Amino acid sequence: MTVPLKIWIEQEGRLLRLRLARPKANLVDAEMIAALADAFAVHLSNTEIRAVLLDAEGPHFSFGASVEEHLPDQCAQMLRGLHGLVRIMIDSPIPILVAVKGQCLGGGLEVAIAGHLMFVAHDAKFGQPEITLGVFAPAASCLLPERIGRVHAEDLLLSGRSIDGAEAVRIGLANQAADDPEGAALSYFETHLAAKSGSSLRHAVRAARVDFVERVSAKIDAVEKMYLEDLMSTRDAIEGLEAFVSKRPAKWENR
Repeated sequence: MTVPLKIWIEQEGRLLRLRLARPKANLVDAEMIAALADAFAVHLSNTEIRAVLLDAEGPHFSFGASVEEHLPDQCAQMLRGLHGLVRIMIDSPIPILVAVKGQCLGGGLEVAIAGHLMFVAHDAKFGQPEITLGVFAPAASCLLPERIGRVHAEDLLLSGRSIDGAEAVRIGLANQAADDPEGAALSYFETHLAAKSGSSLRHAVRAARVDFVERVSAKIDAVEKMYLEDLMSTRDAIEGLEAFVSKRPAKWENR
């Protein structure tokens, strides 16, 4: 297996680079989640770092989580790992910039929106397609209403549809659409963050998210419980996941 995540520091020690490195899918599976969590654990305490830039190799940011890891024998462990990573990211003391091209779906979008600022390609695709598999997106159910408001969040969560970069900017999911999202993120860093006091920037980040972190973390606990105890006891949730893995149409019984 290849290393799932590339890690380096640039901009005279002020920018931590994290790059998903299993194209083209860049699945947010247990190994990718652990690699991201470990990288944050090692580097977020470095007071010289002013920001993180998270992007991905290949044509797509991420196709999402591993559907196999959503099956009943693995889903509890998978969800707790992913939600632990989301908690680390939303509580990060330094801003996390995310650059997205291609598809950014499911668990991949949940990771992306746990960051602070998002720079996207015009033709990037964003969506939470979990409902088409008979399940829902727990972290996104907590993060999207905070980021884009309930009206837009419920549209994406209930329809499972995808939107492009232009719509993502229009509804507030992303900050900027650009031909080169990595370049746009780097330009933002160089213009707005690189020269700031690292100490003051950390205080500003925490101040902006002080109630947000507590609120989302509590929601994640409640929604994770709902997913594991309620949703996964239904027939259709298991059917949808197994049908996807077996590459066949799901047969819903509405129970």
